[in-house]
Amino acid sequence: MNVNVVCPHCLKVNRIPKKESYAKANCGECKRSLLESKPVSVDASKLGTFIANSEIPLIVDFWAPWCGPCLQMAPAFEEVSLSMPLQAQFLKVNTDEQQALGGQYGIQSIPTLIAFKNAKELDRVSGALPKEQLKSWVRQYL
Repeated sequence: MNVNVVCPHCLKVNRIPKKESYAKANCGECKRSLLESKPVSVDASKLGTFIANSEIPLIVDFWAPWCGPCLQMAPAFEEVSLSMPLQAQFLKVNTDEQQALGGQYGIQSIPTLIAFKNAKELDRVSGALPKEQLKSWVRQYL
């Protein structure tokens, strides 16, 4: 079975075999590693590309640079993202810079995490999550 994954570097859609883990996976377009799973900062266009084309879960962190709990959760979000390459894609939306996206998704408080899969919102949670809780929240959508 294959899944579509959006390259975090060039945004091209790659069709890759679905596996538990990967030793190597490179983008067919830009040749960079798909295993570099640091969270990707997105705007409306990039978020739309990921939502429309990705068949792995997308975990989107709506945050702002002045938000204490957002900044507290950021290292855990990055750590979990790095531990799950090609299982889930982690994205960040700065609600100060992307106010329309905050409105579009009805973000009332930050941080808010939204899980998407196959272009549908699956779940959302507001408030900072510790690393283990974040990881188990993400795992239910794999």
